[in-house]
Amino acid sequence: MPPTDLLRAQHNALVDLVPIPPVADELAQRFAAAGHRLYLVGGSVRDALLGRGVNDLDFTTDARPQDVLAALAGWADAVWDTGIAFGTVGARRKGQTVEITTFRADSYDGVTRNPVVAFGESIDDDLVRRDFSVNAMAVELTGERMFVDPHSGLAALHAGTLDTPATPEQSFSDDPLRMLRAARFVSQLGLAPAPRVVAAMTAMAGELSRITAERVQAELSKLLLGAHPRRAIELLVDTGLAEIVLPEVPAMRLAVDEHMQHKDVYVHSLVVLEQAIDRETDGPDLVLRLAALLHDIGKPATRRKEADGRVSFHHHEVVGAKMTRRRLRELRYPKAVIDEVAQLVFLHLRFHGYGNGAWTDSAVRRYVTDAGPLLERLHRLVRSDCTTRNRRRAAALQRSYDGLEERIAALREQEQLDAIRPDLDGNAIMEILGIPAGPQVGKAYKHLLAVRMEQGPLTRDEAEAELRRWAAGNG
Repeated sequence: MPPTDLLRAQHNALVDLVPIPPVADELAQRFAAAGHRLYLVGGSVRDALLGRGVNDLDFTTDARPQDVLAALAGWADAVWDTGIAFGTVGARRKGQTVEITTFRADSYDGVTRNPVVAFGESIDDDLVRRDFSVNAMAVELTGERMFVDPHSGLAALHAGTLDTPATPEQSFSDDPLRMLRAARFVSQLGLAPAPRVVAAMTAMAGELSRITAERVQAELSKLLLGAHPRRAIELLVDTGLAEIVLPEVPAMRLAVDEHMQHKDVYVHSLVVLEQAIDRETDGPDLVLRLAALLHDIGKPATRRKEADGRVSFHHHEVVGAKMTRRRLRELRYPKAVIDEVAQLVFLHLRFHGYGNGAWTDSAVRRYVTDAGPLLERLHRLVRSDCTTRNRRRAAALQRSYDGLEERIAALREQEQLDAIRPDLDGNAIMEILGIPAGPQVGKAYKHLLAVRMEQGPLTRDEAEAELRRWAAGNG
């Protein structure tokens, strides 16, 4: 059999590996009737080959956008053309979302990541401009059904390799965000970047500054939520991309951990990230993973050499929380995410010292109150922060934390520990003292809250007496 025929036979056999949803078959019939070709393409093919669920279907076609709209008329339940300037039309049919893009053969200006849109004439024109070879596979659905793989994407997928259809320099020059996407696929799919991809990422890391913070944040979040985020973070650091995305992370390589058990705080933080992931119970948790990665970023700025030769990082949790806020703001994370991650960084050292038996019930109340709804995440973060190789010390730390959780549970049974409030509210304070709403009511409220923390619940009479004592001493 001639080589071309042999290749065609192999590719035809591979079609059976890609399950074609009924919606795709329906759509293909409409395009074929109009004399056009339609291909399932990109991540839809890749994920199908990996046995992963395919939620949204991506197609490419020789039909121009107006012809795509005509083919969808009367078939789709909804159609949107927000991407039509780039040749993309979206639709929904029976709850299934599809995107159909005309063959593209774009060029780029080298300044932005926006292409100068040009339509291609063939599937090969389209696939060569895609980011990675594992995303440059297609299945023709019209005419003779064929598996199309001109850039050996299936072989790369089987080998666990991430490479580009064109040269990586050309690919990353066209769209520098693809360098972050490379790290994301390392995390999500467990792929290893080809040496030439790593070399190009290293040489071109500075190009990432062309990308908006919102785009960078979206890729970083997907990366962190993947199955192998440590590998991806290490790739970003090794190539220099982290200096642009999260410069605080590579900076941790300069700081020696205070336990003298780790090469540096950077490695320690990656271990904490992995251990925090192992403790997740409801799927990937972006807030927990960010906090685990960033919890020690304040150490380089607070590093001190003590008289006994040991290294200390006093108040690094305070500095780290401020640094976390600044970095996540620059990455345009939502305020809620920023607040939660920064608070976990701020609180991650609070537990240390508990094991000496000095914590009162008041200290436990403050620990729970300060953590608020983040308490379960804080439990996971603090336990994950134990990376010592000394098994006896590690076991002792875990026992101490077990003891803290037991005390929290005991106090929770006795008190409304998760919603501690003063024993008198603002209205009662105004009535008892005969004062109007204003700053004095707030001061009285804070005083009663502090008393509640220190002493636990008071009776109504005790609370009123305490309020009157405070009022007498404060005019």
